[in-house]
Amino acid sequence: MFSRRSQPPAETPTPDEGADLPAAQRPKGRPTPSRKDAEIHRKQTLKVPSDPKAAKKAMKDRERQARMEARAGLMAGDPKFLPPRDQGPAKAYTRNFVDRKRRPSEYFIFLAVGILVIGFFRNPQIQNIVSLVWFAVIGLVIIEVGWMLFSLNKQLTERWPAKEDRKGCLLYATLRTLQIRRLRIPPPQVKPGGAPIER
Repeated sequence: MFSRRSQPPAETPTPDEGADLPAAQRPKGRPTPSRKDAEIHRKQTLKVPSDPKAAKKAMKDRERQARMEARAGLMAGDPKFLPPRDQGPAKAYTRNFVDRKRRPSEYFIFLAVGILVIGFFRNPQIQNIVSLVWFAVIGLVIIEVGWMLFSLNKQLTERWPAKEDRKGCLLYATLRTLQIRRLRIPPPQVKPGGAPIER
C-alpha cells in the first residue's frame, strides 16, 4: 500500500529533442572515430601516398616547387622571398643607389684577372708595368667606393636617423658595387640613370 510508484523509464532524446540543448550536450549521432581511422582520414585529406617511395617522391616534388617559387620571387625582387641580409627598406634603397649608376669598380674582377694573367710573364719591364697598373686600379677603386659610401651614408642618415635601421648598409653597398651588374642578386630594379626596370 505504501509501495513506491514505479518510475517510467527515461526516454532517449531524439535528434529533434536534442536540438534545443547546448552544443556540448547534444548527442553526436555518430561514434567517435578511433585514432587509427582519424590518421587515415588525415592522410587522405593531405593526399599523401601510402607507398613510402611515392610519398618521398611527392615530398621532393613539393620541395622543388617551393624552391622554384622562392627563386622566381627572389629574381623578381619580391620582399617575401628575400634572405635576411637583403631585407628592409634601407637595404632596398642601398641596392637602388648602387644600381642606378655604372661604376668602374664593378669591372674590378675582370681587371684583377687580366693583371694576374699578364703578371705571369717573366719580363721585368712587363712586371713593373703590371705592378703600376695594379696599384693604379686599386687606388681608383678605393677612391670611387669611398666617395660612393660617403654619399650613400649621408642620404641614409637623412632618411633613417636611427643607426640600427641602417646597420650593415655600407658593407652591403661595397660588396654589391664590386659585383658584375648581371650577377647581382637580387637583380637590379633600376636601370643606369635611375629609371625603374619594367618586368
